[in-house]
Amino acid sequence: MAHPTQLGFQDAASPIMEELLHFHDHALMAVLLISMLVLYIISVLMTTNLSSTNTIDAQEIEMVWTIMPAIVLIVIALPSLRILYLMDEVSNPDMTVKTIGHQWYWSYEYSDFTDLNFDSYMIPTKELEPGHFRLLEVDNRMMIPIGTAARILITAEDVLHSWAVPTLGVKSDAIPGRLNQTSFLIAHPGIYYGQCSEICGANHSFMPIVVEALPVKNFLNWVTTNQNT
Repeated sequence: MAHPTQLGFQDAASPIMEELLHFHDHALMAVLLISMLVLYIISVLMTTNLSSTNTIDAQEIEMVWTIMPAIVLIVIALPSLRILYLMDEVSNPDMTVKTIGHQWYWSYEYSDFTDLNFDSYMIPTKELEPGHFRLLEVDNRMMIPIGTAARILITAEDVLHSWAVPTLGVKSDAIPGRLNQTSFLIAHPGIYYGQCSEICGANHSFMPIVVEALPVKNFLNWVTTNQNT
C-alpha cells in the first residue's frame, strides 16, 4: 500500500514485480552513469581552452561515442526483453479467474468452481469502517490463495477499462469483445489495492480493485461459503 511522501515503488508481492523492481534499479544506474559522464564532459568543455588540432579530427573518439551507446542499449534491452517474456508467459495455471469491467464496477468469475461469481463495488465514503481506505475499499474482494499460479482473463462489457494492481506488477486492458490474459503468483498473505487505469467515464476513479491473498485452507473455506449465494 502506498503512503504519503513515498518516493519509490510499493513493496513487491509477486516474483514478476520483484523482477520489475530489479530492472528499474538496473536501468536507473545506467542513466545515472550516463548523466555523470555527460555532466563531466560539459564541465570540461566549459573550463578547457580547446587549442589542440586533434579536436578537429579524432576518429578514435567518434568510434567510442558510437559504440558506447550501442553497448548501453544492449545492457538495458536484454533484461527488459527477458521480463517481457516472463510477463507474457502463462503456462499451467493452477486456477483461472475471469474479470469483467463495467461502468463502474468489476465482476469476477471463478471458472474452476461451480456458481462462484460476484460483483465488486466501491464502498461509499459514508459507509467505510475505521481503518478502511477511501476510494479503495470494495464490498467483495477478489480472493486468491497464496503460492498459486493464477491466470486472470480480462475483458469489458461496455467501454475500455484497465485492470491494474501495482504491488503485483499487473496491468492489462479490458476491451469489449476481446479476452486479454495475465498471470501472477502471490508469495505471502495480504491485501493489495489497485484501480482502473483507463479513463472510462464519469466515475472512472470510483472502481477500485482489491485482491486478498490468504492460505489455501482459508480460501477453500471462503469458496464453500460463497458458492450458490
